[in-house]
Amino acid sequence: MAGTIAIKNGCVFDPLNEIKGEIMDVFIKDGKVVRELSTAELKDAKVIDASGMTVMPGGVDSHSHVAGAKVNTGRSMRPEDHYKSNLQKTSLTHSGSGYTVPSVYKQGYDYAAMGYTTVFEAAVPPFEARHTHEEMRATPLLDMGGYLVLGNNFFLMRYFRDGDMEKAAAYVAWMMKTHKTYGIKCVNPAGVENWGWGKNISSLDEANIHFEITPREVIKGLTEVNELLGMPMPIHLHANNLGHPGCYAITKDSLKIPDGVKTTQNMDVEWAETKLNPARDRSVYLTHLMFNSFAGTTWADCESGVKDIADYVNNKDHVVIDSGCTPFGEATVMTGDGPAIHDLYTLTGNKWSNTDVEMECGSGVLPFTYLKSNPVHSLQWAMGLECLLLINDTWKTIMTTDSPNGGPFTKYPEVMTWLMSEAFRKQTFSECHKWANDRSELGGVNRELSLYDIAILTRANPAKTIGMVHRKGSLGVGADGDVTVYNINPQQLDANNYETLLKAFRKAEYTVKDGEIVVVKGEVVSLPEKRTYYSEVHVENEREKEMLADVKNWFRYYTLGFANYPTPEKYLENPTPIQVNGER
Repeated sequence: MAGTIAIKNGCVFDPLNEIKGEIMDVFIKDGKVVRELSTAELKDAKVIDASGMTVMPGGVDSHSHVAGAKVNTGRSMRPEDHYKSNLQKTSLTHSGSGYTVPSVYKQGYDYAAMGYTTVFEAAVPPFEARHTHEEMRATPLLDMGGYLVLGNNFFLMRYFRDGDMEKAAAYVAWMMKTHKTYGIKCVNPAGVENWGWGKNISSLDEANIHFEITPREVIKGLTEVNELLGMPMPIHLHANNLGHPGCYAITKDSLKIPDGVKTTQNMDVEWAETKLNPARDRSVYLTHLMFNSFAGTTWADCESGVKDIADYVNNKDHVVIDSGCTPFGEATVMTGDGPAIHDLYTLTGNKWSNTDVEMECGSGVLPFTYLKSNPVHSLQWAMGLECLLLINDTWKTIMTTDSPNGGPFTKYPEVMTWLMSEAFRKQTFSECHKWANDRSELGGVNRELSLYDIAILTRANPAKTIGMVHRKGSLGVGADGDVTVYNINPQQLDANNYETLLKAFRKAEYTVKDGEIVVVKGEVVSLPEKRTYYSEVHVENEREKEMLADVKNWFRYYTLGFANYPTPEKYLENPTPIQVNGER
């Protein structure tokens, strides 16, 4: 039960309210941030003395792979991943295992231990949405939601080919309600459909087979539909040719497609108080930029192309990116981009799983290890940090590892410390293959991010980008009472003493969710309720009826009956719909 809490005398970093390390108190009542507490309320409140510590909103991860069929495949095909990291059962918590792909209970505890309270699953196949929701429901402590994979959907490719944007919008709206998902994910647009026939797509204007539609048309169509509906977040784009030398060029060209599209966020919510405008102002959210930024023509001459894309982003205001950093060590590569995983399989010979999700999407899974001795892996490490250090405006960037693709989310403390400490980067450089320095710009970058910047990358901007500022990412009045206290004294901060930063980021001193203390010194002490967010998108009834006639007619080709296709709310833990486009 959410109670009353006072976090006293902390150094507060709340970028959405332009609070930069001010020593102040944070008050929470009935699970929400309030301006003050009465004398009587203070008498009965739980008090955290945060003197000499850093206070931020609860962490928000806007791109992680934590639930669903491909995640579960990653768990089942990697028994060796489980004995490396185990969690014993306690009187409060479940047991768990898994390092790169932890079990559902363990991943909730691990995120909370680092100060995170909100995590969004980055790719939900419509056909497998029930499975995804079952795993999200079982994940403790975290408020969650998921993005629906639509970049190779049969219905949408047909509508875009025929120029029927109204039916396309009606279909997206229906799919969001049907599968209780939150935003649009576009993976290797038009290319994954080709992979079902052993092919891929190599350029934005190459038409795929059967539908004769190009990636450019899919990106343009989904962007326009997204804004036509007034969705909470931009289209979440995984560009074509990911992970191939030279792919930075198609990534940059893909970002140009939504330029000039007016953003329209049409949500019926009660906004928390913020000094900055809480509404999203980007039309495209490019995911895991690192994997989309290779220059060169082969692996023998590949180099970083991040600077070229960063220069573009620095001069444009419609793009926001997350980084997809690779912090070395074990990873499990999983993505809806089936051909990309097959290419890794041919390079490594590692065990490989591939699936085609009928008429909707596909995916692949493969174990992977990033080594400092490997030239390409060392380059990838540098490129991931370049994504966050070469883009000047921190409000255009979000820190991720594309967990578990670049590495598990439990490596976030390392990434945050590399960003804050040039000394830590130099230490890592000294252990890497020389390609990390020779073929990237990172060695010439002396920029060190501040705690305020870290709060933007891991709290404020993820929340703003995905349209959750009405509840998350700030400590403004009316926001959810989600707070992280790190044992870092900003007034004594020494970036050269990076071990202190690593230790503090790995285990939050306190994590507070909805006004309840859930973690103390990295240990889970309570398990409050969680929520599942999804977009309840409204369109005209006639448009929906026309669209559904098409869907029901085509559904005879599915192996699942139409009546069993939707995901009932009972699969969700505390379902929390966001009303979108309501006046239509």
